[in-house]
Amino acid sequence: MLDILIIALLAFLGAAVAGLLGALALRLLRHRSLVVTLAVVAAVAVLAMLLGTLAVAWEMFLSPHDLNVIVIVVAMAAVVSLATALLLGRWVVARSLALTEAARSFGDGGSFAAPARAATAELMALSAELESSSAKLAESRDRERALEASRRELVTWISHDLRTPLAGLRAMSEALEDGVATDPDRYLRQIRSEVERLDTLVGDLFELSRIHAGALVLSRARISVYDLVADAMAGADPLAREHGVRLVGEAVDRVPVEVDSREMSRVLGNLLVNAIHRTPSDGTVAVAARRTDGGVVLSVTDRCGGIPEDELPRVFDTGWRGNHARTPPAGAGLGLAIVAGIVEAHQGRAAVRNVTGGCRFEVTLPAARPRGWPPEAPPPGPPPRCSGSVPPPTRG
Repeated sequence: MLDILIIALLAFLGAAVAGLLGALALRLLRHRSLVVTLAVVAAVAVLAMLLGTLAVAWEMFLSPHDLNVIVIVVAMAAVVSLATALLLGRWVVARSLALTEAARSFGDGGSFAAPARAATAELMALSAELESSSAKLAESRDRERALEASRRELVTWISHDLRTPLAGLRAMSEALEDGVATDPDRYLRQIRSEVERLDTLVGDLFELSRIHAGALVLSRARISVYDLVADAMAGADPLAREHGVRLVGEAVDRVPVEVDSREMSRVLGNLLVNAIHRTPSDGTVAVAARRTDGGVVLSVTDRCGGIPEDELPRVFDTGWRGNHARTPPAGAGLGLAIVAGIVEAHQGRAAVRNVTGGCRFEVTLPAARPRGWPPEAPPPGPPPRCSGSVPPPTRG
């Protein structure tokens, strides 16, 4: 038993010496190729076996012939091990270089294509991650291009919408100043109207900048969707009467939501004003609210004739107006962008789809957690006219 322990100790000491030498070599060669690293690992394994064998042979007083045989066997094992390590290293390095070459492509705006040749599990996992990153980068580039195009379009429309009223204000003020205005009161009313329009535009820009900066602070409170819709319809009713459009409250469920009532009134006001301006005279704008498995869905349906299918994905983009909205009162194309921003801040989503004769804007909000309110909801019905009002809405 003692002999076995001595042999094990000597073998361990020889392997430990080889391991220390290998660790030192790996540290010195840590910046070299993977081929060198694998060769060092194979050499350490063979050297550990050789040193242990020589120590045991020396202790056991083996004959020179037996010792030569052991050395020859170990040497042959070393040759095969080093050759295998070099081949394996070159194979792994070749796959790594192919992966590196493929990775260079999507960094300059291209797409990543994984090498066709088989590789190790780790390299395959890395390749899958690079493919995923390439797809995300492509989506990001497309989104950035779309945002840049949206910004340019917004600047164009804002410049147009500012230049037109400013030119009118200058002309009217000069006419008043020179005393050539035939109807000063009408000029003053027109000046006030243009100033209000500019104030609304500046307010929309400020609201949109807060949304994009993530600085929109919500004061959530529990409120019935029925009351929210009723107030919004009451605020938009004078504009609807002016344009000869009928506002209709379809099935409006009395379900609670936890929202910022002021911001959500702005959302509904923007959608209603947008629908009224797009609906011809004697048309109908329908408002509905219902509870679904996904939350509470508020919808505004107009009779605009529909939106081209290729433009539907851009409806909520900043600056979008559509081909039919090239002149006032189309506005600067901020209303629907503000709608989407406010709804997303409430963890909801805004969508639009074409229906017969027009389009339907839908806002989905998370339903408030039930707390026994209301105890018994009355059957759905059209919301009553109420005296509430909404903040000055914008036109999308």
